Amino acid sequence: MKFFVLIGVLIMSSCSEKLVKPVAKKEPYEIITHGHKRVDDYYWMRLTDEQKKSKIRDEQTKAVINYIDQENNYTQKSLSHTNLLQKTLFDEIVERIPKDDETVPYLENGYFYYSRYEEGKEYAIYCRKKGSLEAKEQIILDGNELSKGYDYFSVGSRSVSPNNEWLAYGLDTLSRRFYTIYFKNLVTGKVLEHSIPNTSGSVAWANDNKTVFYTSKNKVTLLSEKILRHKLNTSYEKDVLVYKEADNEFYTGVYRSKSGKFIIIWNSSTLVSDYHILNTDNPNGDFISFTPRGERHEYDIAHYSDKFYILTNDKAENKRLMETPDDATDISNWKEIIPHNKNVHLLDMEIFENYLVLNHRKNGLRGIRIINQINKKNEILDFGENTYAAFISTNKEFNTSILRYSYSSLVTPWSIYDYNMKTGKKTLLKQDKILGGYNQKNYFSERLYAKSRDGKKIPVSIVYNKNYKKDYPQNLLLYGYGSYGSTIDPYFNSARLSLLDRGFIFAIAHVRGSQIYGRQSYEDGKLLKKKNTFNDFIDAGKFLVSSGYTNKNKLFCS
Repeated sequence: MKFFVLIGVLIMSSCSEKLVKPVAKKEPYEIITHGHKRVDDYYWMRLTDEQKKSKIRDEQTKAVINYIDQENNYTQKSLSHTNLLQKTLFDEIVERIPKDDETVPYLENGYFYYSRYEEGKEYAIYCRKKGSLEAKEQIILDGNELSKGYDYFSVGSRSVSPNNEWLAYGLDTLSRRFYTIYFKNLVTGKVLEHSIPNTSGSVAWANDNKTVFYTSKNKVTLLSEKILRHKLNTSYEKDVLVYKEADNEFYTGVYRSKSGKFIIIWNSSTLVSDYHILNTDNPNGDFISFTPRGERHEYDIAHYSDKFYILTNDKAENKRLMETPDDATDISNWKEIIPHNKNVHLLDMEIFENYLVLNHRKNGLRGIRIINQINKKNEILDFGENTYAAFISTNKEFNTSILRYSYSSLVTPWSIYDYNMKTGKKTLLKQDKILGGYNQKNYFSERLYAKSRDGKKIPVSIVYNKNYKKDYPQNLLLYGYGSYGSTIDPYFNSARLSLLDRGFIFAIAHVRGSQIYGRQSYEDGKLLKKKNTFNDFIDAGKFLVSSGYTNKNKLFCS
């Protein structure tokens, strides 16, 4: 009897136990910047990279980790009633993902490159084959071997030298996106003793196969700000500064042009782009400005043969395509190729010997336009769905009529295609596998249009499982994002199936602040017009309620 009384007391005690939220202590810390003083009560939580790396924790580190543990424990206890559901959902999502996946090989400079995963291993294995996919595989980097001994591990960019003998690769073992660059001889398999710390993780090779250019990051602001020149087999302390960005509103980086003729330094802020170029045959030379930095001038460049193609917003908010000789790049020499179109937003371009390919957004959808440079014929690819997203994929070779692109929709898993621009033949190379079975015919997606309170049209992409669609309002998750011009495209996500297969409808409100209808959508959703972003989202929700898809008690937002 006493035993049961004790059990009852314990149960009552556990039921009545009240969770207490952890409260971070306050330790005032004065920061003076530009003569202005401010107080940060939580500065004590800021740990240096050295403290994060150290296996021996000092008192400050212990205090920070102790508070984080308190927060985590509070969260776990607060959500303990959902533990079974969390495990069920997690297991469902993970079980849909193949454990032995492989990317589609692409050809670059005589080699086919790809990466693959092996079941039971966490990181990618990077490989190549010379000349043919039937050739012997060469493993150039194995993340599973390199990750041993680290609590955190990430492989950054990988870049092979023009003579195919050297691999430069970046590793982050701290989780701060500070990569150390290493150099591996692909003939001998040996890694050089000299590495380069504190970088963005990528390099641009000069044609001498021994000089690289890389980006150094500011340890405090985390911004990329310097471009340096490095010679293989030398200490990074001897590296030469070739460019420093003075404006902390700009990000900067460096890459090698697809043509292999130029090393290109790029600079980018919210409203301005800027480039400096150097011939890859002259790595010790000086970079020259592509054209003077302007105000509110954003543009992209791509080199081919003896000229640059330029996507620019100069006198064209949705951008226009121009070209200029590669030895006369000032804006005064630019010549228009494709004029501005207020209904079509030019997003990206790919150059081939006989073709020009543009990624554009028209009617809010991301599509692909192909221009034959010989006969000037235009083709816009038809994808057969009313809501989708198509992207230019990896195309490293100029002398080919094959365009590789990726495609997805709310019901079509990510797919990689090769499209023959000469014959019009489309070949599916890979479609993401959904383990456990996925029948696309069971799902339906469409593009709807809500009306905002100021009369503007708001695209709404929607998807549901047809087997669970009802004639009455049901649970609906509405998602939206509208800042920095970032546009949410309607693409497939296997994790979403756990929602749809429980009778939820999923919808995306393509609100202003994005660039869903081009640059004007962004301008209409920022600064003093920012309220349009929120009004569009609210009005899209009201539209879905009035259309009978859901009601105010079953509408969830994210």
